[in-house]
Amino acid sequence: MPTTATATATPARGYTATKDQLQKRLKRIEGQVRGVHGMVEDDRYCIDVITQISAIQAALDKVALGLLDDHARHCVMGADEAEQADKTDELMAAVARLMRRG
Repeated sequence: MPTTATATATPARGYTATKDQLQKRLKRIEGQVRGVHGMVEDDRYCIDVITQISAIQAALDKVALGLLDDHARHCVMGADEAEQADKTDELMAAVARLMRRG
């Protein structure tokens, strides 16, 4: 029975060019989260744990802002004229979600 190979290409995303850098940053954050888990397990001082959580949140915010920038430059500005309004609305909704956290 012959098989046909259908190549489904993954669409390029705004962060494609910096994907390795993004993954390294996320791995570092993952390690920080594991560190906080260890701090709680070791009954570390509350303020020290909160300080580390704050650092993790700042790191995630930086990742999110970078992704928003990439999205604006690649997905919004690179969209067809007919899609730009929808893409802009989508971007602004994502910004609003990030601002509401906490």
